[in-house]
Amino acid sequence: MTKKFKRSYKFALISSIYLTSVLTLFMSVFLYVFYTLNSVHLTIFALSSYGFSFIIIQYRVEHFIYKRIKKIYADLTLLESSSFRKEQITTNMVTLRQDIEKYAKDKKLEIEAFKIREQYRKEFIGNVSHELKTPLFTVQGYISTLLDGTINDAELRTKYLQRADKGVERLIYIIKDLDMITKLESGDLSLNIEPFNIVKLIQNVFELLEMKAAKKKITLTFDTDYKKPIMVNGDKERLQQVLSNLIVNSIKYGNKKGTTEISIENLIKNKVIVRVTDNGEGIEQEHILRLFERFYRVDKSGSRKEGGSGLGLSIVKHIIEAHDEQIYIESEFGIGSEFSFTLEKAK
Repeated sequence: MTKKFKRSYKFALISSIYLTSVLTLFMSVFLYVFYTLNSVHLTIFALSSYGFSFIIIQYRVEHFIYKRIKKIYADLTLLESSSFRKEQITTNMVTLRQDIEKYAKDKKLEIEAFKIREQYRKEFIGNVSHELKTPLFTVQGYISTLLDGTINDAELRTKYLQRADKGVERLIYIIKDLDMITKLESGDLSLNIEPFNIVKLIQNVFELLEMKAAKKKITLTFDTDYKKPIMVNGDKERLQQVLSNLIVNSIKYGNKKGTTEISIENLIKNKVIVRVTDNGEGIEQEHILRLFERFYRVDKSGSRKEGGSGLGLSIVKHIIEAHDEQIYIESEFGIGSEFSFTLEKAK
C-alpha cells in the first residue's frame, strides 16, 4: 500500500508553483524590458526559484504548525510533551481534529465513570456507616446503662450483657464479610479446587439450616431424588457458603409454609447449573440489576430487621466469578425468585 502524500507537501508544492510563476513572470518582464530574454536562463531561474520556494515554505509550514500542534497536544495532556519526536507530530488538520475528538470522547466517558464511582463510593460509605453504627450504638447503650448503676442488678446485668454480646457478634459478622469481599475483589483469597459431590454438599446445608427453616415452616427440598452423586470441581467450603447464603435469603424472604427447592441440571457437556427456587415475595425488576451490590437492600427497613451483613449476595457473586462461572437471577414480584449458578463437572 503506497504511503499517503503529506498534506503539508501538497501545500508547499502548490504554494511554490504560485510563487515561482509570479517570480518567473516578473523576471520575464524585467529581462524583456531591460535585457535580452534568454529561455535557458529563465528556465534555470524558474527551477531554482521553485526549489528554494518549496524548501523554505515546507520548512516554515512544518515548523510553524509543529510548534502549535505540540502545544495543543501538551495542553490537552493527550501525550506527554517531553515524549514528542518530530515524526510523531502531524500537520494534517483532519488527523488533529480526529485526535481531539477521540480525546474529548474518552474524557467524557472517563468523567461519567468517575461520577458513577463517586456515587457508588458515597452510597458504600453511607451503608458501611449505617451497618456498623447500629450494633455499635446497641453495645454502647447497654454498657452505658450497666455503668450507670444497673450492673448491681444481677438479672438486668445478665440480660444486657447478652444483648451487648449479640451486638458484638453482629459487628464481627459484618467485618468478616467485609474482609472476605475485599480479598475476593483483590484476588488475595485463593480457592482450593477439588472434585466433590454437590448433592451431598446441598444435603449438609439443608441440615444446617433445618431449624431456621422450621421457624417459618419452610420446606427445604430437592426437585427430585438424586440417587447418584453429581461430581463437580470447585472450592467446597466457598460453595457451601454460596448455597448457605442463597438458601438463607430464600428463608428470610420466603412466605410461611413455603418451599425452597434446589435442582441440579446438565447445562452443556462439561457444565451443570444449580438452581435455588423459592415461592416467596419475589423481587421487583427495578432492583434486580443492583441486587449483587454491596449493602444494597430491596427493603431498606424490613430487611435489616431480618439481620445479615448486607454483603451475602455480593459475596456469592464474587465466589462464583472466582470459579470463572456465572450466576443468574430470575424473579417475579409476588410469585418467587430463582438464583442459579454454573459449575464445572468433575471428570
